Amino acid sequence: MANLTWMWAGPPLFFSMRPGRLQSSARDADFSSSGSALGTIPAREQVRVLLFDIDGTLLFSGGAGKRAMTMAFREVFGVDDGFAGISMSGKTDTQILREALAKWGRELDAGLAERFRRRYFEYLRVTMNDSTPGKRLVPGVSELLRELDRRTDALVGLLTGNWRESAYIKLAYFGLDGYFRFGAFADDSEDRNALVPFAIQRASELAGHPLSPEDTWVIGDTPRDVECGLAHGTRVLGVAASEYGEETLLAAGATHVVKDFRDPRRILSLLLS
Repeated sequence: MANLTWMWAGPPLFFSMRPGRLQSSARDADFSSSGSALGTIPAREQVRVLLFDIDGTLLFSGGAGKRAMTMAFREVFGVDDGFAGISMSGKTDTQILREALAKWGRELDAGLAERFRRRYFEYLRVTMNDSTPGKRLVPGVSELLRELDRRTDALVGLLTGNWRESAYIKLAYFGLDGYFRFGAFADDSEDRNALVPFAIQRASELAGHPLSPEDTWVIGDTPRDVECGLAHGTRVLGVAASEYGEETLLAAGATHVVKDFRDPRRILSLLLS
C-alpha cells in the first residue's frame, strides 16, 4: 500500500492568535533568517509548550468527522458505511483511512488518497455546520484558552490525529482556531507517536530558541495521547471528558488527570509550574 503521510512543504506552520481568524504567518508575521517570528517570546523567559489534542479534549463534533469521512469514502471508493467497526479514538486520520481500506480489501494510490482528503474536507465543512446535535466544547475550554492567550510563558499548539485542514475546520466552528499558533498533524506522520518532535521543533522556531520535551505538556483524552507524550519524555495532562476515565488515563501514565477545564487556576498551576 502507498505511503499515506502528507508532508507540509511550505513555510513553518505558525498562525495568528486572533480567535476566529486563521492566518498563515508566512503572510502576516515578520520572520528572521532562521524562520522564527520576531518579538514573540522573550528569549530568556521559561516557556512551556502546551500541545492540545482536539476531539474529546477540546471539543465534541457530534460525529461530524465520521459522517464526513463516510460520505467521502462512499464517493471515492464506492463503499457505504466504510468506517463501520473502525475505532477512531486516538488515531491519526491517515491510520483510520488505512484501516478502513484494509477492511474492504481496497488498494490505494496517492491520487485517490488526496482525492479522499479533499472531499472529506469539503464534506466536513457541511457536517460541522449542519443541525445534528452533539457539537459542544469541553467545559472551561474557552476560559482556559483566553487566559493562556494573555501569557508570554506558554506556547499553545496542537498535537492531533486530524489532518491540519480538518483540525482547523473543527476549531473554526467554535471560534477557537486563532488560539493555536502551530501544531503537528496527521500530515506529518501516520504514526501519532512520531508527532511530538514536529511540534517541539515548530515551537522552538516560534520561540527563537530551542525547547525540549522537558518544557512540554501533551494534553489529551485517550491512552494514545498519553503514549505519544511519554514516548518522547513530555509530561501529559489527561482529560477524562470522553470515553476514558481518570483511572484509565493514570494507568496509562498520565502525569495528572482532570475531568475538564472548569478550574483554570488549578490547570494553569499544573501546566506552568
